[in-house]
Amino acid sequence: MAVGIQQEEEFLGKAYDSRLVRRLLPFITPYRSRVALGVFLLTANSLVDLVGPAIIGYAVDHFIRARIAMSERISGLLTIAAIYAGLLLLSFALRYGQTYVTGVLGQLIMYDLRTRIFGHVQRLSIAFFDRNPTGRIVTRVTNDVDVLNELLTSGLVAIIGDVITVVGIGVALLLLNWRLTLITFVVIPLLVVSTSRMRRAMRDAFREVRTRLARINAYISENVSGMQVVQLFNREDRNFRDFDELNRDYRDVTMRSVLYFSMFYPVVELIGAFAIALILWYGGGRVAAGALTLGGLVSFLQYIDRFFMPIRDLSDKYNMLQSAMAASERIFRLLDEQPEVLDKPNPVPIKAVKGDVKFDHVWFAYNDEEWVLRDVTFHVRPGESVALVGATGAGKTSTISLLSRFYDVQRGRILIDDVDVRDLAQAELRRHIGVVLQDPFLFSGTIASNIRLHNQEITDEMVERAARYVNADHFIQRLPKKYEEEVRERGAGLSVGQKQLLSFARAIAFNPEILLVLDEATSSVDTETEHLIQDALEKLMRGRTSFIIAHRLSTVQNVDRIIVLHKGRIVEEGSHQELLARRGYYYRLYELQYRSQVIER
Repeated sequence: MAVGIQQEEEFLGKAYDSRLVRRLLPFITPYRSRVALGVFLLTANSLVDLVGPAIIGYAVDHFIRARIAMSERISGLLTIAAIYAGLLLLSFALRYGQTYVTGVLGQLIMYDLRTRIFGHVQRLSIAFFDRNPTGRIVTRVTNDVDVLNELLTSGLVAIIGDVITVVGIGVALLLLNWRLTLITFVVIPLLVVSTSRMRRAMRDAFREVRTRLARINAYISENVSGMQVVQLFNREDRNFRDFDELNRDYRDVTMRSVLYFSMFYPVVELIGAFAIALILWYGGGRVAAGALTLGGLVSFLQYIDRFFMPIRDLSDKYNMLQSAMAASERIFRLLDEQPEVLDKPNPVPIKAVKGDVKFDHVWFAYNDEEWVLRDVTFHVRPGESVALVGATGAGKTSTISLLSRFYDVQRGRILIDDVDVRDLAQAELRRHIGVVLQDPFLFSGTIASNIRLHNQEITDEMVERAARYVNADHFIQRLPKKYEEEVRERGAGLSVGQKQLLSFARAIAFNPEILLVLDEATSSVDTETEHLIQDALEKLMRGRTSFIIAHRLSTVQNVDRIIVLHKGRIVEEGSHQELLARRGYYYRLYELQYRSQVIER
């Protein structure tokens, strides 16, 4: 998977892709008035900047070199200076307005795009998240959107401004002196060839830098997440050497890109200086011959200096444009993903759920026909508690996932109160299902917010009542801020048992009316906490149709019925004592687990 990420980051794509630009337009068109204002301010600023060299040339010919009275000369120069200063202030105002408008425009578009991506990701089926690592999805919402923001707020504006400036200066040069302009254009082929080669070299270097940086980020993320294992097995030195190798490789590639960038601007400046030298040689001769005024030559030289600046910037923006197209490609690839589990146009409404659950000849596979469940059939009556047991890979968790409709079955049916779950709206179905996972997930926030999950219909009193009911109140009351105690990312600082009790409290607070689906919830905790959890578990199951996925068979001896799965099939069914008496597969599992516990003791 990591290789796939690196390959994806290596892809840069075309510098301009009309298909992607057309897909970006719907995000831009709601703000077309701002776009128009930004383009107007940009064009006005470019035109104002073109006036400066002409004014300086006029001052040289009419006041500096002219044979006029000193007072008239000083008065004229003061007027020219005032006009020039006014132009600078106008240029400042236009540039400020254009920068502010485009900056706001970029943030509005990025807000809409992030909202669209996040909303779309939440609607995708669980199968999508099985195939795609979290880091890649987060990168789409953050890094790739930021790349587009940079293009919209600075890169695209700069490109438009540079094009307007180049065209405007080209027209001004032709109007000033077409002969000098032709002399200037002699160096254009040399400039095009040089910048083209340098651009390709910088593009390759840019690709390599991104690839190496992606490897470093992936390595750091992996090691920080697994720091406990790293320190436990004394891997610090070895991991440091591996990181040092990656870091050194990144440094070397970056140094190569620095070399190209450091060469690029001097090359453009050198070609520009060569053009200025030609103008000084030819234009100076024309001034000496009286065919050109000194002011005209000064204006021309200033225009030439400004002519090469946008050309240099245009070449520099090529990489930004290319990177933005690649980011757009990745974003729209994510937005093109479609949910695999869809609601029907007219789902069956649920009025009152009794909790009658039937699996009717269910076949299910994650990939093609690699069956995880094979012809599974059973019936759970309202209020009945059922445990699903079996070896790893037997299909226990898949059964629960299908009941919650995270996936759809390939064959057979799953019925709730004699209604196929595929005929129900997913949100309505899951409103009646409470899930307590083996590894409970807590969000950053407070204890109370993690119980109610920001559902304002669940009052503080209901939160506290739920916590007391499942014995979570025992440790919450010992916290400095009690229910307002901050919970760090993924519940860092809380024990496994405490997190599990909070997940029980969450289930009670939401009060799934009939159906409660439970995963193995009592592993990796001490004896006292296990007692609290078992007591909470019994309370949760009371009056509810309950499923328990059991790895430790000692936790399911009091359920109404045990279903034994083996390689995706039901091989046995009955109570704990009945299954032990049969001395079948369940008996062997129990005996094997009992012996392992004796050996551990």
